[in-house]
Amino acid sequence: FQAEDGIRDRSPSRGLGDVYKRQLDNDLRLGGSVLVMGDATAAVLHGVEDLRVETYAVPEVGIDDAVLRVEACGLCGTDHELYNGHIPAPYPIVPGHETVGLIEAIGEKAAEKWQVSVGDRVAVECWQSCGACDPCLAGIYRRCVRHGQTDLYGMIPTEREPSLYGGYATHHYLSPDSLVLPVPGELDAVEATLFNPLGAGIKWGVEIPGTQQGDFVAVLGPGIRGLCALVATREAGAEFVAVTGYGPNDHPRLELALAMGADLVVDVAEEDPVRKFREATGGRLADVVVDVTANAPTAFGQAVRLSAVDATIVMAGVRGQKGAPDLHTDAIIWKEITVKGALGVDAPVYRKALELLAGRAFPFELLTRREVGLTDTSELLTSMAGKGSEPPPVHGVIVPGL
Repeated sequence: FQAEDGIRDRSPSRGLGDVYKRQLDNDLRLGGSVLVMGDATAAVLHGVEDLRVETYAVPEVGIDDAVLRVEACGLCGTDHELYNGHIPAPYPIVPGHETVGLIEAIGEKAAEKWQVSVGDRVAVECWQSCGACDPCLAGIYRRCVRHGQTDLYGMIPTEREPSLYGGYATHHYLSPDSLVLPVPGELDAVEATLFNPLGAGIKWGVEIPGTQQGDFVAVLGPGIRGLCALVATREAGAEFVAVTGYGPNDHPRLELALAMGADLVVDVAEEDPVRKFREATGGRLADVVVDVTANAPTAFGQAVRLSAVDATIVMAGVRGQKGAPDLHTDAIIWKEITVKGALGVDAPVYRKALELLAGRAFPFELLTRREVGLTDTSELLTSMAGKGSEPPPVHGVIVPGL
């Protein structure tokens, strides 16, 4: 939506929603599918750094699926690693897995299952869930037998109809196995895209390691997920939280970490994080270490050195086949350290994230953010990968309406 003075209005239009609802009711009473007129525009990744803006037909909707009008899609490290070819993809794809938007059309069964209606603002999980296999019934739907860990939004080839399976688009098809979360009314669409990184911060920084009141925590990596892990561990009652980064590009992010509640920040390119941690804590080491670095081979070794006896290390940052130089594995034994891998987040944690965002207890407005339209997506991805002329923003967001 565009105001007369050119300032974008992120508030959904109730009048428009009423029109869609009347159309939907009429179509479903006739027993037919819902036809959403018009074309959709998407940024399609055809190969390494080959992103093209293309047009697709907006899908028809049956009784058990839906179409989302995308308002905003957040970016994370996976996005620029896909763009740069560090993560393989089944090209061509419509990337984007941190999507928020308005339900534009929805079938009767889907509306009942998801408890949403036309015009509602929702956040879309990247996973799909059949809801019937043993992992799904156990709540571990990232291991769904039907969909697995590769059949997720933002990674589905466009050759599969109706092609619009990612957030880099004006419209996003929602299959019957989609997982959607109502967004609190206090949040606009761009703010709500933080549901994904903050959910990760809660899951990886608190739930998996069992962070509790009085814990000493080290967060490795000052990106959006590292800052969200900082917030989550503070919310859980951690007594001391340190955040590490690497090099000049991370300095603005480390300053931001201090503003958001970190007790200590360390540029590991300049200083020894273990020595700085001990100096700041009177000799203590970390009860919990959360590694959310990307392509940082030495981070695991740092995590082990930072760990106290009986500490827990959560590994959530991938580093490919680069190994782990300076890792002393014997220290894991002598300190009796628990190392846990972290993959994905689940609906209960995403709901907590949306509630925490809506409560505005933490200054997320301090995050440096850049919003672009589809035609400027390549430039933003290049910047997010650290290849721009200036330090990248902490939070990059694609807003298809721009």
